[in-house]
Amino acid sequence: MSKSQERLGQTRFGQLASAYGLPRLIITAFLILLFILAPFSGADFATQISNVIARFSWNAVLVLAMVPMVHSGCGLNFGLQLGILAGLLGSTLSIELGLSGGACFFMAILIATPFAILFGGGYGLLLNRIKGGEMMVATYVGFSSVSFMCMMWLFLPYSNPTIVMAYTGVGLKQTFSLENFYANVLADFLKIDLSSFGINLIIPTGSILFFALLAFLMWAFLHTKTGTAMTAVGSNPTFARASGINIDRSRTLSVILSTWLGAVGILVYQQGFGFLQAYNAPLNMALPAVSAILIGGASVNKASISNVIIGTFLFQGLVTMTPTVMNSMLNVGDMSEVIRVIVSQGMILYALTRKTEGSK
Repeated sequence: MSKSQERLGQTRFGQLASAYGLPRLIITAFLILLFILAPFSGADFATQISNVIARFSWNAVLVLAMVPMVHSGCGLNFGLQLGILAGLLGSTLSIELGLSGGACFFMAILIATPFAILFGGGYGLLLNRIKGGEMMVATYVGFSSVSFMCMMWLFLPYSNPTIVMAYTGVGLKQTFSLENFYANVLADFLKIDLSSFGINLIIPTGSILFFALLAFLMWAFLHTKTGTAMTAVGSNPTFARASGINIDRSRTLSVILSTWLGAVGILVYQQGFGFLQAYNAPLNMALPAVSAILIGGASVNKASISNVIIGTFLFQGLVTMTPTVMNSMLNVGDMSEVIRVIVSQGMILYALTRKTEGSK
């Protein structure tokens, strides 16, 4: 290879690294390496692909919930638990009504919507009073709301025997199966299953299409007059105010949208996971979503749909693949959960470091 060709290759690599981001390039290369090593570690390649796609479909809507607040300048939604709690209220009340299947799922969205508007509206009013410290306050809001609902799950008058505690008949169970309600209601829609051909590959087409619909609607909204005004508020509040845009109203709308997407996101997560978990389960669900969009290339001031897709796939791909491959290669007993915690928390730490750098 001549020196000119070598310089051209280095230039192209530099352009790729600059456009895609060197950290993301390294993470992507590591994920590809894990896929290559998977067959050699004894893991079925098609099964691992199915697991990554499934986890992507569960979590993508929760990551999408970050976009509106970033665009309005409210920062990353560390209070995503408010939306998750709205979704839990929607799902439990829908089950309490005795519904099942798709009717139960979409009724859960319908019931969760007013809760999301109420929670998001109050949350937005609070964030408008502490401009500049939104993410710190949001963390406290998220944690305190989960703690408050831990008490409410015990006192709310649920009576469906499937979801209340068996030994008292009062209070919601910590965890219960959604098999008879809306488990896999999206994942099974137009599902691609190649197991009949001897390939353990399952693609939850319905879940992916549902995310694609929400992502398209978000993209379309951001290109409307209201969405453009919201972006202007986040990019240049002084210019937005001079243009006659109501800054507080735009910020509150973005928080409501983010909270509603969080409510829908937890319902999508539940139908894929197959279980509903209450009490302290939502406590740390904001961090993986925040980390995913940051790893995808977003910052505290800018986020796009592509950041959501790339970040969710990379984050969930590493969380899924690393324990399987590393556990097989280390051969020191079942270390999969330990490795999963190390990798997931390490990525969260890396992502939060990027957030700090971006804010500076």
